[in-house]
Amino acid sequence: MRKALVRFDRIADVGLRIRIAGVDEAGRGPLAGPVVAAAVVLDPNRPIEGLRDSKQLTPAQRRELATRIRADALAFAVAQASVAEIDRLNILQASLLAMRRAIEALQPVVDLVLVDGNRVPPIAIASRAIVGGDAIEPAISAASILAKTHRDALMRALHRRYPEYGFARHFGYPTPQHLARLNALGPCAVHRRSFAPVRALLTLELGLD
Repeated sequence: MRKALVRFDRIADVGLRIRIAGVDEAGRGPLAGPVVAAAVVLDPNRPIEGLRDSKQLTPAQRRELATRIRADALAFAVAQASVAEIDRLNILQASLLAMRRAIEALQPVVDLVLVDGNRVPPIAIASRAIVGGDAIEPAISAASILAKTHRDALMRALHRRYPEYGFARHFGYPTPQHLARLNALGPCAVHRRSFAPVRALLTLELGLD
């Protein structure tokens, strides 16, 4: 899953050549499953057409681009934070943890990390948060695509274990179908206990309302 990192990008205004990784996560909003992050270093000599925010792509486009990224990127890593870590830390901190794990999995260490959003994980590497970065920075777009496709695959695997919840259709997001199943069946082992709809059901089951 990891490749040797050899990319150097030129920063023209200071005349330096530095190693740059784009980072993004997938799965902050769902009620179930882990949050996944990816870090990607693109090869400037092998540009990948069509990179953009994963939410703007169809599932087929995401899968095709993920294959290209894995084949043509100079380095990539995918990491996650578990449901237990989400419940213990909160979703923001768990997302930053997954990002940190993905960044630290890249070898050798990069010089600069570009992160989608307005927060960066606690790492000993120069980093910059870019709001809407998945739409304007190709490396972040690539990370968005890898994180999303990897998480979708994880949720399809969880669907095979818990088919009654329909994870392969909604991937854990709070759709009407998911909420209906959750209300009818109660939460399963991979539901996030700290999220309000799940916590409310558990409170009712314990008679604490």
